[in-house]
Amino acid sequence: MNDYIPVSEIGERSLIKRLSGIFNVGCNPDILIGSGTDDCAVINISEDEYMVVTTDMLHRKTDFPVLMTPWQIGWMSAAVNFSDVASMGARPIGFLSAMGFSKDTDITFVEGISRGMDDCAKFCGTSVIGGDIDTHDELTITGTALGRVQKSELLTRKGANVGDKICVTGFAGSAGAALHAIANNIEIPDILLNKLLEPVPRVAEAQKLARSGAVTCMMDTSDGLAISLHDLADLNDVGFRLEEDSLPIQAEISEFITSNPDILTEFALYTGGDFELLFTVSPNMLEIVQSACYLNVIGDVVGQEVGTSITCRNGQNLTINRKGYLQLGV
Repeated sequence: MNDYIPVSEIGERSLIKRLSGIFNVGCNPDILIGSGTDDCAVINISEDEYMVVTTDMLHRKTDFPVLMTPWQIGWMSAAVNFSDVASMGARPIGFLSAMGFSKDTDITFVEGISRGMDDCAKFCGTSVIGGDIDTHDELTITGTALGRVQKSELLTRKGANVGDKICVTGFAGSAGAALHAIANNIEIPDILLNKLLEPVPRVAEAQKLARSGAVTCMMDTSDGLAISLHDLADLNDVGFRLEEDSLPIQAEISEFITSNPDILTEFALYTGGDFELLFTVSPNMLEIVQSACYLNVIGDVVGQEVGTSITCRNGQNLTINRKGYLQLGV
C-alpha cells in the first residue's frame, strides 16, 4: 500500500512533475513539447509552424479578489492563458473557456465575465471560440488558449547561456503590492490596482522578441520573479546574479511603502501576478531587443556553481530563495 501524501504537502511544481511522468507523449511524433516542461505544449502542425496550447484553472476564493468586477474576472481568466502563449513567442489564435457557476448566479454576472474574456481575446488579436458551462459550488473558470508560431521563432525556457543578460518587461512586484494594499485597507491609485485586477498579456512584445532572434530563453512571471529564475536555472544548469538597483519597481509602490524600503525588493522578487516576460539575451544582441520593446536589464546569467543571488545596494550578496506564488496550499 502506498503511503498517504496530501497534495498540499507535495506542492504544485512537484505534483506537475509526478503527473507529467504518467502521460506518454512519446507515442506522438507531432508533439515537440508535452506537459510539465514549459509554459505551453508545442505541436507540429505544418512544415513551417507549430501550434502552442495551454490551459489554466482559476477559482473565486484563491484567484479573484472580492473587489473584482465580473468584467475583470473574465479579462483575467483569458489573460493568464494568453500570457503563456506569449511566453513561447506565439500569436494567439483562439480561446476556449469552461465556466462553473452556482445555480443562483445572476445572468448579468455571467455576461460580464464573458464580455471581459471577449475584450481580452480581441486585445490579443483573436476570439473566444467555444467552451462549456456547468453548475459548481464555487465560481471556477478554466481557460484554454491556442497560438501559432514560426518554427524558427519558437521560444522556450531552455537556451540560456552563461554571459547572457537577464531581462524583464514592465515592472516586478506591482500585483503583489496591490494585493498587500487590499489586504491592509491601504488606498492606492488605479494605475497600481489594475496591475493586479487587469493584467496585460505581453503578446505584442513577445512576437517582436521572437522575431528579433536575440532571445535565448523565455517564460512569464505569473508565479513571481524569484521562482521563475529558479525554474530557468534548473532547466539550463546556470545561475543568475541580479542587481537590486536594477529591479523595475513601479513608482506608485514607494508612495505607500515608506516605513520599510526593503519590502519593495520582497514584492519584486517573491510576489506573483505580474504576467511579465522574463527572458535572456545574448549581450551582443541587447540593442536589438531594446529597440523591439520596452524592457529592463536586471542582471546576468552566471555559472550554476554561483547560484541565484542578488547584489544589494550596500554591496552584500544575498541568495534569492526558491519561493513565489503557488497553488495547492503551499
